[in-house]
Parts: sequence; structure tokens; C-alpha cells
Amino acid sequence: MDSRPLLRLTDVGRDFDVSRPWLNRMLEGAPRQLLRAVDMVSFDVARGETLALVGESGCGKSTVARLIVGLYALTRGRIEFDGVDLAAAGAGASALRRRMQMIFQDPYASLNPRWRVRDIVAEPIRVLGLAKSGDEERVRIAALLAQVGLAPEDGEKYPHEFSGGQRQRISIARALSGHPEFLVCDEPTSALDVSVQAQILNLMSELQERLGLTYLFISHNLAVVAHVADRVGVMYLGCIVELANAVTLFKAPRHPYTRLLLDAIPDLGMSGAPRTPVGGEVPNPLAPPAGCAFHPRCPHANQRCRNERPAWRAGVACHAVEEGRL
Repeated sequence: MDSRPLLRLTDVGRDFDVSRPWLNRMLEGAPRQLLRAVDMVSFDVARGETLALVGESGCGKSTVARLIVGLYALTRGRIEFDGVDLAAAGAGASALRRRMQMIFQDPYASLNPRWRVRDIVAEPIRVLGLAKSGDEERVRIAALLAQVGLAPEDGEKYPHEFSGGQRQRISIARALSGHPEFLVCDEPTSALDVSVQAQILNLMSELQERLGLTYLFISHNLAVVAHVADRVGVMYLGCIVELANAVTLFKAPRHPYTRLLLDAIPDLGMSGAPRTPVGGEVPNPLAPPAGCAFHPRCPHANQRCRNERPAWRAGVACHAVEEGRL
């Protein structure tokens, strides 16, 4: 059995140029502005596991997802898939990226409203040349729809004729039609009702076990993450601040930000217990604070936190943890 991780990110970063137009900058003498959306992100994803990335909106989770599948180009760092550097693979990168697919947050926006479901699901099959004939294609489409809990006859309908949960099933069927090994799931249940969320999560777990899939699961819902993830990475302002086994992280979180996120989860089993929301606002990423990015909101911050960026040690980046104050 290959012990290498299926996916490895090393010091990955992505900057966006958000400067005003060139002429405005020339007239006003204003400098270029770079938004550092992701910075120094490193993690591995083993074959068959589910790694979840969590954090508040704007922390860089979706940017990481798009960097992995190639929708964004890297500014710095290295992404390896099955031991191959995607940036250095040249023409071979396309073949590697065919082994990964993405499930988007809004199932309706990601489906072409003018296409029938059969054509939506068949598009990767046609592009990759996976069917030798029209009959084989129809058989594949019917099998994929049945695999996600839909009827073969549903292939004749349009996306607007389905509920939100059914549209997400169509998105999953389309992602699976290219026979991927790795799925990037960008908030796949956030637009769905709670009861439908459970159905989709159970479907994804069943497909993972049956097909041997590997997931990167992006979410801001920690209750959902607790249900599906093997490991959890917590992101804040473009950086991973804690990475741990899911059971360990939920039972004994180490970083103050992780603790505050978990404290904010409603829990009916703790009726009457005070719930502590995460205080303050996420800093402006165009002008991030010096030192630890979380220090303006952290109840344990000291002068070192304000001046020095914490190093990554044993799965967490926090001066308070390093110094034994937590």
C-alpha cells in the first residue's frame, strides 16, 4: 500500500491584486495593494480520509479549495498530488487534475439551467472520452443517478424541477462521472435544510466507503464537520492556526480561536449554560495586525503576541500554548 499522502500542500500562498486602476494610481501617487488571501498553508490529505477546513467567512477556505483544483494559480508554495508537483507537471497536470473534482456550495448556480440533467452529468464523460458509444453513455448516466438516490428518468428533467437536496445530488453525480479519486467539497450542505443536510452527508459517507474517495471538506458549520471529518484544520485570516484529529480537537481544543468557535456552538445537552460568541471583528486582510493575527480578539494575548508571529509547533500556532498559559 502506498504510504504517500494523496495531496500535500507546502507553504501555499495566494495574493490578489486589488489596486485601483493604473491611471488613478499614477494621478494620486497611490501604491499597488495586494490582498494576501492565503499564506503559509501546509497540510497533507491521506488516501481515503476526510480533512475538513473550518473558520469564519473570509478566512481563505474556499481560496485553498480553488488553488488545489486549479481555478486559481499559486502565488507561492507547492501543491503535490500523488507525489507530483502540479506546477512542475506541465502537460501532465491536466491528467492529474482529472482525478479530482469539486462540489460547489450553491447547487443551483453550479448547474446549467438550460441543460437537461442527463447532459449535465454526461459532460465530464464526453470531455474525457469515457464512453465508447451513446448506449454506454446512457447506461453510465443511469447508474450515476441511481448511485446518488435519483431515478434514471430524472435525467430528462431540468435543474429547476428539483429541490435543493436533489440538485446537490445531481452535482455529486456530475462530480463522480469522471471517476475522480479526490473530491473538494466547498460548503456542500450550507444552502440546504438541516434534514436534507443529513441525507447528503450520509450519501457522501456511503460513497466514500464504497468508492474509496478522499475528501477535502470546507465548512463553517462545526456540527457538520464533527459528523464527517477524520481531521480538522482551523483557518484564521488566511493561515491554519490548528490542525488535529477531529475527536481530539472537539474534546480538547488548544488554540484560543478554536475554543471560541466551539463555545459558540448551540448544544441542547447543555441547556442553561452560557454560550460565548466569538467577539470582535475579523481584521482587514489588506492591513493585517502585526504579530499573531488573532491577538486583537484573543483574551490571552500578551505583548509577545502583538509583536511576534507564532511558529507552527505540534499542530498549533499560538504563543499562549507554547508558553503553557493555556
